[in-house]
Amino acid sequence: MVDLDWKTKMISSDIPTTSPRLSNMLQISVPSSTTPTVRVADLSPASESACSAYEHYLRLPELKRLWSSQDVPTWRNESILKPALQGLEITFRFISAVLSDSRPYANRREWRRRLESLATGQVEIIALLCQEGEEDYRTRGTAPIVDLTSNSGVWVRESSSAEVWKLTGGDNKTVVSRASDASLLPRLATWQKSEDVAQKILYSIECEMRSCPYTLGLGEPNLSGKPSLDYDRVCKPAELHALKRSPSDHMNLQNSENQTLYSVHQILESWIYTSGQILKRISDQIEEREFESACSNCWLLEKIWNLLSQIEDLHLLMDPDDFLRLKNQLSIKATSENDLFCFRSRELVDITKFSKDLRHKVPFILEVEVDPKGGPRIQE
Repeated sequence: MVDLDWKTKMISSDIPTTSPRLSNMLQISVPSSTTPTVRVADLSPASESACSAYEHYLRLPELKRLWSSQDVPTWRNESILKPALQGLEITFRFISAVLSDSRPYANRREWRRRLESLATGQVEIIALLCQEGEEDYRTRGTAPIVDLTSNSGVWVRESSSAEVWKLTGGDNKTVVSRASDASLLPRLATWQKSEDVAQKILYSIECEMRSCPYTLGLGEPNLSGKPSLDYDRVCKPAELHALKRSPSDHMNLQNSENQTLYSVHQILESWIYTSGQILKRISDQIEEREFESACSNCWLLEKIWNLLSQIEDLHLLMDPDDFLRLKNQLSIKATSENDLFCFRSRELVDITKFSKDLRHKVPFILEVEVDPKGGPRIQE
């Protein structure tokens, strides 16, 4: 007969409940819910020495001078668009560096895909910022543009990067597709390795800027025959690319990931600065009860936060061995939670707190008072 009590006998047998192999393995303890977590209110930058070393490595003081320079005093959007355009320009430089990487184990295909996505994402936000500026009566028509139609435009005959053709229509107007003289994007479009990437970015500019009365002037087709932004005057690519070498280059590290880390964080800091300027504008708009404009800028801010996350994800493509070697070469070491590399950016900590503090504006917007006893209800 079949023994129906076989399960009981197996359980009560002398077989050990834990395998000898498993018992010798490392025991991993799961943190309990009482483990303290980092709160936004408790965030603080890393130590002064760590922050200073981070800023020196990225040449942030020099970058900030470029971001904060005012070349067009009548243009209110300059403080927001200038760092955004410079972040895009650094991306062009980064694309050139990645495609020039001679390491056989570099994942060029994934780098190309990520950087294409990053560049087009930046173009989308820049186009939205331009549209916002033109919809605001205080900034409408103040952007520095170059009108290159045949009626009023002037361009040099030699060393010109302008392409001329006629539009079919009633006025038969001649228009110009103008390319920046100092930007790297037109040069990437002529290099075999980067031609496809550059063309995709140029078509992205053409599509995203359709709703704006002007275009960026980076060599995009400009099929609408619109005037171009004076890109070289606003972005200052020549001065920006003068900062392409990190102070650590003098250490002769011979590590390709040094340029990667340097470029990624320069792009990141450019958009962090842009976020800070938008946050200031949101605060001013709330104080002036321009809630519709503030709401629109909050939506833009959310898109920039997503972009910052996308930039941070580029670290995942770095070669682990080269990156760990770079950490040792640069002496990047966290002695506490606040000494983590991300907390060495003072501006990142500031915009994180500022973004969270926006919720305290809700009672002002609703014209109510918060319950002083801390209750969930709102008093009229």
